[in-house]
Amino acid sequence: MQRLSLVLVILLLAGCGKQEENLQPSFSGQATDNVKEYVVGIHPLHNPKRLFEVYDPIVSYIEAGIPGTRLKLEASRNYEEFDKKLYSGHFDFAMPNPYQTVRSLKYGYRVFGKMGDDENFRGIILVRKDSGISKVGDLKGKKVAYPAPSALAATIMPQYYLHTHGIDINRDIENLYVGSQESAIMNVLRGHTAAGATWPVPWITFTQEHPDMANQLEIKWQTGTLPNNSWVVRKDVPAELTAKFAALLFGLNSSAEGRKMLARLPISKFEAATDKVYQPVQEYLKVFSETVRHIEY
Repeated sequence: MQRLSLVLVILLLAGCGKQEENLQPSFSGQATDNVKEYVVGIHPLHNPKRLFEVYDPIVSYIEAGIPGTRLKLEASRNYEEFDKKLYSGHFDFAMPNPYQTVRSLKYGYRVFGKMGDDENFRGIILVRKDSGISKVGDLKGKKVAYPAPSALAATIMPQYYLHTHGIDINRDIENLYVGSQESAIMNVLRGHTAAGATWPVPWITFTQEHPDMANQLEIKWQTGTLPNNSWVVRKDVPAELTAKFAALLFGLNSSAEGRKMLARLPISKFEAATDKVYQPVQEYLKVFSETVRHIEY
């Protein structure tokens, strides 16, 4: 309370009429404690509000299991912001997509875990049921929505699928990068685009929360699979801390409380992994960059 009162006094003294540009909840403790804080970043699987709803309980659970350590979950507004933070080493722990994972290895991170359920790491392309679209060629001359250029399952893999099915994505269609998985779904639902690309996890969530709207759409095509989203840690984070973090994360599926948290994501488990697991992703990105559109990898 003393700290809060001090903050309020400072804000009042700063002068009336001046708006605070970055008002957001702070999860830091008292300024006088010596507890080390570690920042945990999750790539934009969902909008920030939804991301906090489903991942904050997990981060809080892990923090409670490591006395003397504070974990701060940090959401990013979009992929560009997350990428900037990840590649600058801002995060101590992070869950990037596999494309971001491969790139993060060049910026001081290593893989220690991943999401399970690799069968769900695939791209899906949605159309309205009343669209009249029956084959890939019907998309020529039309707009397709994706979350962001660096979204692997929801952008890169669908674009590669279209490429291998006769679409020159640089000439035959108009690609719209709309900022989030939910936006990609809503753009096709509202008829702003002929198709929208995402991946199963946000689509499952959308069908559960908005069944009437989801019923207006259908999965028209889906891609093959790659290893799921990773967990990386900056190499200067103490190995003992990483081991404790990993043990709690990988053990979530062994308790009713943990399984409930996982069901909200929705996945069945997190599991151990190493950099080597993402070698197939490196090879996939190389082919994509050479044949579809140039990307850094």
